[in-house]
Amino acid sequence: MVGPLHDRLRRAVRAAIVSGRLPAGSTLPPSRTLAADLGCSRWVVTEAYAQLAAEGYLESRTGSATRVRPSAGRAATRPAPPVPLPPPPRFDLAPGLPDLRAFPRKHWSEAIHRASLRAAYPDFGHLEPAGHRDLRRTLAEHLVRSRGAALTPNDTTICAGTTDGVTRIARALRTRGVTHVAVEEPGWPGTRKAIADAGLMPVSINVDGHGLQVDLLRAQSRIQAAIVAPAHQFPTGTVLAPARRAELIAWADEVDGIILEEDKDADFRYDRRPVAAMQGMAPSRVALLGSLSKTLSPALRIGWFAVPHRWAAAVRAANPMELPPPVLDQLALAAFLDSGGYDRHLRASRRRYRARRDTLMAQLSRQLPSARMSGAAAGLHLLLHLGTTDAASVVALAAKEGVRVGNLADYRTATDPAESTLVVGYGNLADSSVNEAVGRLARAIERATAVRA
Repeated sequence: MVGPLHDRLRRAVRAAIVSGRLPAGSTLPPSRTLAADLGCSRWVVTEAYAQLAAEGYLESRTGSATRVRPSAGRAATRPAPPVPLPPPPRFDLAPGLPDLRAFPRKHWSEAIHRASLRAAYPDFGHLEPAGHRDLRRTLAEHLVRSRGAALTPNDTTICAGTTDGVTRIARALRTRGVTHVAVEEPGWPGTRKAIADAGLMPVSINVDGHGLQVDLLRAQSRIQAAIVAPAHQFPTGTVLAPARRAELIAWADEVDGIILEEDKDADFRYDRRPVAAMQGMAPSRVALLGSLSKTLSPALRIGWFAVPHRWAAAVRAANPMELPPPVLDQLALAAFLDSGGYDRHLRASRRRYRARRDTLMAQLSRQLPSARMSGAAAGLHLLLHLGTTDAASVVALAAKEGVRVGNLADYRTATDPAESTLVVGYGNLADSSVNEAVGRLARAIERATAVRA
C-alpha cells in the first residue's frame, strides 16, 4: 500500500469495516494509543479518523470513543460473490454473432485515433441528441446507396442498436394512442420485450414461406404498427415476397399505421444482390432500423433509425433523455464509411460467409443425410429440421460436446409439438472448425434419436 501514512491508515481501517472485521458499533482505539502502537504522530491517526467520519464510516463525540457507524455496518455488508460466467463454447453454432475474429481491429483503432486527433473542440462538449452530424451524413449516403433507402441526414438518428431504436419508436407510438404492435412469429424475444416494456401489447403474427402473413394482420383490428425483417427474417430465414411487401404497405395505408423495418443483416445475400429496403418504397409509412451488431460487432453498440417525417417530433418528445453512443465511436464509424473501409469489410465478409455456409451445408448433408435444411442464402444462420428427434435434447447433448446451437422453439411464444428444428449459426464459427463442429452435432443428434427410440 503506497501513499501518505494517514491515507494508508484510512484505507486500512475502511477495508476492515467493509470486510466486516470491524463490525458496526465497534470501538476504535483512542488516537494517542493507536499512534503509539503504530509508532507515528497522533496527527496521522486523527486525520485518518476525521476523513473516515466525513465519509460516513465512523462517528465520534467529544468525551466519547470513536465507533463504527451502525449505518456503515449495514452498507458494508459483504456482497454476494459474483456468479461465474460459463466458458465460451468451443464450437459456436448459435445464431446472432458475426465473425468476431474478423473484426477490423487495426482499421477501427486507426479510425478512433484519427477521430480523437481531428475532432473539433465543440465535439467534446454535450452530444447532439440525434447523433453527430458527420455520421448522420455519411450513414444516410451509405443507406441510400447500398440499401435503396429514401432518407436524409436530418431523418437519421444514431442510437445504441436496433432494440434501442424499437424502444424509442414504441414510446412515441404509445403517446399517439397506439396500443397493439404486430411482431413476427417466430421472432426475436428482445423485440417483444422492448414493445411490452414501452407499455404496448405485442401481437404475434405467423410467418410462412413468403414472410409475414398479412391476411392474419388484417384480421387484427387493433394493430396500427408492425415490426418486420423483410430482407431476411429471424429465425426462419425467409425473405418477404414482393406481393407481401405491397400488401403490407397497403395495410399501413388503410389503418394509417407505421411499419418498423429491421435491416440488421440485409447486406449478406449470397445467391443474388441484397434485396433493397422496403423503406425506399414507402418512406411515409416505413421506419428503417439497423445496427453494426451483425456486420462488425454488437459490442460497439451503434445503431440507427429513420422514421417518417410525421413521426419525428413524437419520437424526439418521447425520448428526451436518450443519448447516442460516444462521440469518438461515431466519428470513427463516419471515417470508416467515408474511406470505403466499411464497404470493403462487407465485401470480404460476404465472400467469407458464403464459403462457410457452403461448407457447412455440404457437411450437414454428408453427416446428417436425413435432416432437411431451409432458409434463404442470406444472413448468418440456417434451419436444420430434425423430424421426430427432440431439438431441446439435441441442444443439451451438443453443449456437452462443446457445441452451442439454437432451438427454434425458443423463439416462439407457443410450443408447436410437431416442430423439432435447430437454428444453426455460422457467423462466429471458425472455418477450420466446421467439419468437427458438424461431427459433434451429428453425435448429439444420434444420441437424442436413440433416447427417443
